[in-house]
Amino acid sequence: MSLKSQFHKSLIDNLYDGVYFVDKDRLITYWNKGAERITGYEAEDVIGHYCHANLLDHVNDEGCHLCASGCPLLATLADGEPRETEVHLRHADGYRVPVLVRTSPMYDEQERIIGAVEVFSNNQSLLKMKERVHELEKDIFRDALTKVGNRKFLELKINTALQEFHQHDLSFGLLFIDVDHFKAINDTYGHQAGDHVLQNVAESLAGHLRNTDVCGRWGGEEFIVLLQGVNLNSISRIAEKLRAMIASSVITVNQDEQVSITASIGAAVVRDTDSMTSLVERADQLMYQSKQLGRNRVTLEE
Repeated sequence: MSLKSQFHKSLIDNLYDGVYFVDKDRLITYWNKGAERITGYEAEDVIGHYCHANLLDHVNDEGCHLCASGCPLLATLADGEPRETEVHLRHADGYRVPVLVRTSPMYDEQERIIGAVEVFSNNQSLLKMKERVHELEKDIFRDALTKVGNRKFLELKINTALQEFHQHDLSFGLLFIDVDHFKAINDTYGHQAGDHVLQNVAESLAGHLRNTDVCGRWGGEEFIVLLQGVNLNSISRIAEKLRAMIASSVITVNQDEQVSITASIGAAVVRDTDSMTSLVERADQLMYQSKQLGRNRVTLEE
């Protein structure tokens, strides 16, 4: 082996990524130390074996075995196109390792494909980063105290629903919900009790909605529920159900004293002329009518 070849082999051998070469029949001809580290298989265990013998048993996220069908290395050998995909290989100890696979063709002097190279890297850090990004996205749109959506989340959902309404005539409604006597609870029992009330209301709302509906904390003791596909009759039934769920719940303070919770609700269905501001304001005004009529009730627009 020439000095230049030794240098190249040493360079590839010491890459952090796994690298292996196959010939046109997918016989493994080279296996670097990175591949040994990631897979647990020594070079002597794999060189001279066919990759389609399913030693690494690549599968995708759905569990489909790619060595039998959908192998990126085989596709690259067939058309000469490089590929990149996320798969899960089987470690020598039997467990699955997520890897990012990149395949490229190898050519002879006449530009004929004579084999291919696969470079793969442990993808666990990427998966963890994606999970973290997902968590951060949830944090951006989640109210820290109640764990339901926050105002930014609600504004996004309402604007999206308005677009779908104007483009596809998909009706929806809003419930504007305000906890009754919240200031008195805070003043009498303290802010911890007030926080408990808000958490209780959020649980009552989130636990009794359909999968297509969303709820969030608009601010202070105010909540908004967005209900998809409702009319005046159905929004009234849902609003009454949520009011009853809130009214049948209590919090315990001072170890044994129970404090009941109620809420006033305004219910509005979207109109052709509505913007987010007009719809929320109309539901808000209907909620205030519930307050004026004695609280713990639903007021529906006519």
